[in-house]
Amino acid sequence: MSRGQGTARGAIVGVGELRPVRRTEDATTMGLLARAAKLAVEDAGIGKGEIDGLLMGPQVGETPQHVPAMLSEYLGLQPRMANVVDLGGATGPGMLWRAAAAIDAGMADVVLCLVGNHRNPVPPRSPNRNPIREFDVPFGASGANTSYALLKTAHMDRYGTTDADFARIAAVSRAHAEHNPNAIFSGRPATVQDVLDSPFIAEPLHLLEIVMPVAGATAAVVVSPERAAAMDLPHAPVHLLGAGEKLTHRAMSQSPSLTTGPLKPSTAQACAQAGISPADLDVLSIYDCYTVLAAITLEDAGVCGPGEFAQWMQGRDLSHTGPVSYNPHGGQLGCGQADLAGGMSHAIEAVHQLRGTAHGRQAADPHLALVTGNGATMSEAVALVLGSQEAAR
Repeated sequence: MSRGQGTARGAIVGVGELRPVRRTEDATTMGLLARAAKLAVEDAGIGKGEIDGLLMGPQVGETPQHVPAMLSEYLGLQPRMANVVDLGGATGPGMLWRAAAAIDAGMADVVLCLVGNHRNPVPPRSPNRNPIREFDVPFGASGANTSYALLKTAHMDRYGTTDADFARIAAVSRAHAEHNPNAIFSGRPATVQDVLDSPFIAEPLHLLEIVMPVAGATAAVVVSPERAAAMDLPHAPVHLLGAGEKLTHRAMSQSPSLTTGPLKPSTAQACAQAGISPADLDVLSIYDCYTVLAAITLEDAGVCGPGEFAQWMQGRDLSHTGPVSYNPHGGQLGCGQADLAGGMSHAIEAVHQLRGTAHGRQAADPHLALVTGNGATMSEAVALVLGSQEAAR
């Protein structure tokens, strides 16, 4: 397929992202979201009063109910459309296509998407009555580390991949974080051997194959392509050309597969809508909470064949200077995972790359980017194809 045959479904005209920090003190999620929102609105060059749509993550701030009304009041907005998007790490990308869909349906014209979290010393906890607590956790399947260790074990068993193959993903991420002064691991590179020498957390997962939880917030402003064309924007708009979404399970015991996931059909749908093939992509901004998820995503996206991520990476320049950039900001393994905002950070990096504002790590001439999001344990998946102004023509 030729590049850019898809019809633009929405335009991202502003983004905002707080610098991730390991801990916060007496911060509120609401306050962090407000700061990110202000950055995104200023980046778009619009007034707050133009926002008439609002999307946010679940249980924002300190209340589990009436979240849209609470956040609207706090930000001084009176939107015509508001909703909570609850897809775990896929929440950010999931918001962007929902924003475009709401605009297309005539429910809003300018939609603000917000995700974030604080990390105070004693964070509030809410009751969890998920069935996984009754049927899986008592048998030892507790937490993400255990589940992703199972995925890595299955991949190694089926395809013969090695610890060093997965460690290369983490090493590449830390190397790319060197070009991002906001990354939590900026100035702290790690070699493949460093990753292998780090302790096991849940064998075969090493410490440096796992994201560092941080605090932070992200925001994006979405409008219609027609409105973007009529606006006097500080930066070129970035267009949503395709989107795909798929949910398959919650508990790992119910997963249809341990070596492929819902990102496979999601990415296929996003590329089909955009009228492209994986070979057309210039930037791979993919969700990477664990090295094994990044590996399976590369395979499920069709960038390489099943079990072939290690061969695909071998000897390839995946930095912003290469022909295809992989998480040039360092991904979550290099930047840190600000809860749900970690997923949105991949979309924001793609926006920066496609409009030419990724200072210090800017790819030469990118036009198409794949953004992925992952919720739970390879359970909830969103894939987006974003395009530059040229790709959308």
